[in-house]
Amino acid sequence: MSIPRHRAAPERGQPRVLVLGYGNPGRQDDGLGPAVAAGIGRLGWPNLTAFDNYQLNIEDAMDVAAHDVVWFVDAAKSGPSPYAVRDVSPASTVGFTSHIVRPEAILAIARQCYGGAPQAFLLAIRGYEFEFIEALTPGATENLRAALAMLTERICAVQKRVAP
Repeated sequence: MSIPRHRAAPERGQPRVLVLGYGNPGRQDDGLGPAVAAGIGRLGWPNLTAFDNYQLNIEDAMDVAAHDVVWFVDAAKSGPSPYAVRDVSPASTVGFTSHIVRPEAILAIARQCYGGAPQAFLLAIRGYEFEFIEALTPGATENLRAALAMLTERICAVQKRVAP
């Protein structure tokens, strides 16, 4: 399920935030990234864009460059529960295959081709099962709730909003 890419006119002084969730909702917990994008997209806030892909694409660099803060959101097969957050910086060299493009490469392309240099983060939400089933597991659903709460708070803080 893709979320339409629309942008409201920026409100004065508020940073433009992009949440880019990626993964395959048809593979159980691999759908965590798209689920976050859907949840954040429902907020409907100005200067907040959310969309999802099955995987990152070099074309995402144009959207990334048009924002001040970018959150890349993906499922994690291992690591801490409910999630981990780390800063992401542009790669020193751009390398990718047709199936694997890393957030660092997207940031490098955004900088080199479009002059964009957003602050960026990777939100890795712990998933548990990745079979061909279109539903999150109960554990991943709990991790999704925690990740959405944290991400909403972080977006509120950067845009200086009052949390809903």
